[in-house]
Amino acid sequence: MPRIVAAVAALVVLLAAAFAVASRAEAGQAAPSPASSIDVVGSGTIVWNQVAVRAEPNEASPRIAVLTEFRPGFHPRYVLALDVVRDEAGEPAWYRISIPGRPNGKTGWVRAAALDLQPVQKRLIVYRGARRFEFWDGKTLVRSGKVAVGKPGAETPLGLFYVMSRFKPTAEILGAYAFETSAYSKLTDWPGGGVVGVHGTYWPWLLGRNVSHGCVRLHNRDILFLRSRVPLGMPIKIVR
Repeated sequence: MPRIVAAVAALVVLLAAAFAVASRAEAGQAAPSPASSIDVVGSGTIVWNQVAVRAEPNEASPRIAVLTEFRPGFHPRYVLALDVVRDEAGEPAWYRISIPGRPNGKTGWVRAAALDLQPVQKRLIVYRGARRFEFWDGKTLVRSGKVAVGKPGAETPLGLFYVMSRFKPTAEILGAYAFETSAYSKLTDWPGGGVVGVHGTYWPWLLGRNVSHGCVRLHNRDILFLRSRVPLGMPIKIVR
């Protein structure tokens, strides 16, 4: 009998713990998993007219790219800083940033004085295999739902990217709203040379499938929810 009582007590404890975890998840308080976590320095804008991106954090290193303060249309150019090198006084001297363009995943170093960075709390996680997204703000899961991703031959790329611009589309295929990302699809004949977007869809029955040219499609109600909550420069992590 004591063993039965102990077993029942243990089961009650386990059920109570499971209920507590489920309750926190429903309330948006689930602890971020390793897949939904990111490790970046910050994001922000370029404040110099143009800045050289170096292969290593020193002026003698080869220049691998040049970024300007503004994009076409006089829109500020946002960057995502992944790492920092500090000077002897402990102040940032160089930042390693993500470089948009092919191939995906390129990085380089820029002078810290060239950037105006802010800490990062929000991020969008896309689970390509499960075809789902999560929108996090710090340790709070704000929203999640189904997505459509790239079809065979045009798979949505894996990696850490960021939001470069946002706009209301005129093309019906982009749904009610869209974010341009720093990622590029395998297809080069897509608009912008294959830029991967995160956008809505007027065909929600396609969600949960591999049907796009590499873009991530969300239900229109989800993309409209994110419209005013996603800042430029926000990280987007696409995992397998």
